[in-house]
Parts: sequence; structure tokens; C-alpha cells
Amino acid sequence: MRERRTRAEELRLQLADDIVRGNVVPGAALDETELARRFGVSRTPVREAIRMLAASGLVDMRAHRAAIVARPGADQIMGMFEVMAELESLCAGYAAERMTGAERRGLEDIHEELRRMIQSGDPQRYHEVNEAFHGCLYAGAHNAYLAEITLATRTRVQPFRRAQFRNLGRLAKSHAEHDRVVQAVLRGQRSLAAQTMYAHIMTVGHEYEHYSDALAPQAGMRVAAR
Repeated sequence: MRERRTRAEELRLQLADDIVRGNVVPGAALDETELARRFGVSRTPVREAIRMLAASGLVDMRAHRAAIVARPGADQIMGMFEVMAELESLCAGYAAERMTGAERRGLEDIHEELRRMIQSGDPQRYHEVNEAFHGCLYAGAHNAYLAEITLATRTRVQPFRRAQFRNLGRLAKSHAEHDRVVQAVLRGQRSLAAQTMYAHIMTVGHEYEHYSDALAPQAGMRVAAR
């Protein structure tokens, strides 16, 4: 069963979407009181969400002042994806060797659920189940430390991974990439599982670049209109 998100995590996702889409421009201040009023919550989950955003490099925290939107540069984001790809490839490789029969069936079930969701075209829901897919491989690697640092890195990269699902046809392509990973894992092919996962994550990074490039002119128009 997938864990239910906290209110702070939900706020983080909503604010990350606004920042990545350019609805909130770099340099803009994030006022905790204003955001609490907007979302109908106390300032506590807002403050926690902002701390989470800072971990992804989307926000700069300043002592005794409102946090400001930072938005990391393209080189920094791709550097994060490169590390993510290495970590996830390790997880997939170990999972190919170490997953139990029950864990392999669980992976197949999630993979099938993602396949059914392609038709719905709901990138948010696909993203949520996609997180479970990757989490299944982390657990299947049976290396608690690797799972811990991979999950921590995923949290930092998550806003950018999530954004690429809005590219046309991306859900079906993502599932096809997953399928190559799943088949290698089920056959116990460690090297192939690692290679296909590495390629998948780097593709996610490039898909985010395409999304960001397409979004840039629209963001510029919003800034000019202010």
C-alpha cells in the first residue's frame, strides 16, 4: 500500500509545479502567511514545504527573511540526473539478483497498473504510481543504505522528474523504458537491468530539458506582462 502524503508534501508538489512551470518566477519571495492563506492551512506545513523545496534547489532560504525562488540552472539539474541514474542503476542491478518471488510479482503488478493508466493520460496519477515502481526496485535491492541515499536524491530531483510527464506521448514512452528494466530484472540479468535503468533516468533528464525549453518562451511572456 502506498503511503498517504502529508499536507506539507502536497504543498511542496503544488509549489514546485508553479516554479517549474514558470508561474512563480525566479527571484520572487515566498511569503509564508500569504501561502498559508492561499491553501487554507497553518504556516507550519508551508514552512516545511519551503524547506523541502530548498532541498531541490528550487528555493533559497534566507535568515529572518522570506525564502526566494531560485530555480537551478540546466547544468545543475542534469548533474542531479546523472547521479540519480547511477544510483537507480545500482538498485535495478541488485534487484535483478536479490528480489524475492513476491517482490517480482509486486513489480509486475505496478508495471501493469502503469500500463493501464497510459490511456487515461493523467500525468499526476502516473507520477504517483511511477514513484511506487521505482520504490519497489529500491526495496528489492535489499541494501538499506543504497535505498536511503537513492530516495533522498529522488526527493531532490522529483519536481523535474514529475514535469517531464507533461510532454506529449511521454507516458507511453516511459512505460516502454520501464518494460526493458522489468524484463531484465525478472530474468535476473543484473548488467542489463542496470544499463536499461541508467538509460531510462538519463532519458527522463533529457525529456525535462525539452519540457523546460518549450516552457521558457511562455514564462518570459508572463514576466513581461507583470
